Amino acid sequence: MINHHVDKFFFSQKGYCPCCENEVVFESNNSWLRDHFICSNCNSLPRERALMVVIEKHYPDWKKLVIHECSPARRGASIKIKNNSSNYIATHYYPNYPMGKTIDDFRNEDLEKQTFPNESFDIVISQDVMEHVYNPKDAFMEIARTLKPGGAHIFTVPIINKHRKSEVWARKNENGDPIFLKEPEWHGNPINNNGSPVTMHWGFDIVDFIKSNSDLETIIEHIDNLHLGIRAEYIEVLVSSKPI
Repeated sequence: MINHHVDKFFFSQKGYCPCCENEVVFESNNSWLRDHFICSNCNSLPRERALMVVIEKHYPDWKKLVIHECSPARRGASIKIKNNSSNYIATHYYPNYPMGKTIDDFRNEDLEKQTFPNESFDIVISQDVMEHVYNPKDAFMEIARTLKPGGAHIFTVPIINKHRKSEVWARKNENGDPIFLKEPEWHGNPINNNGSPVTMHWGFDIVDFIKSNSDLETIIEHIDNLHLGIRAEYIEVLVSSKPI
């Protein structure tokens, strides 16, 4: 059901949520569905539901696997994976604390220079993280290093530029602060109220970037399924697999 008024948007859809596994109603009071089309039960967003569908498609036995999630959310797929996997490690980046230590129940890790041993994980998950790293080459290389053969990095990232070339949006100064090369842009951060600076506007050439810098083979999955509450802007899920 869609209702349009002069200053009011409302969209409602009955369906099944892949995150909380319930018959629910998906609702949005904003036409930007990516951040507002929420599950009435678990508050998950479309990209989180899409991520869960892709994980279960490629790794139906994910509950038995060793999983690293970088910068997990406090809802949706992150909660489902945490609650159902006995080998789940969640990390955040606390730059002023020692790497590899536990801070507030999260392991402290710099995605660009991790402390994990080689071939530690079957799956690495990140949700809207790779547009915030300053050195994506290093991050993708580190993710590949920590994946077991046959494992995969499964992640969401807004493909803003689509068929245009990816663009560097910000660099880091000597104090760790962003130097924006384009209009300043910030997204929410689950552990920092100041948010995270956008450092990259990715295009579909991210597939070639990942291959050339990590040797991972990447496919892009696009799901549009209203029954599952998966409809929004920039809804792609990427699967970067490490050869066996």
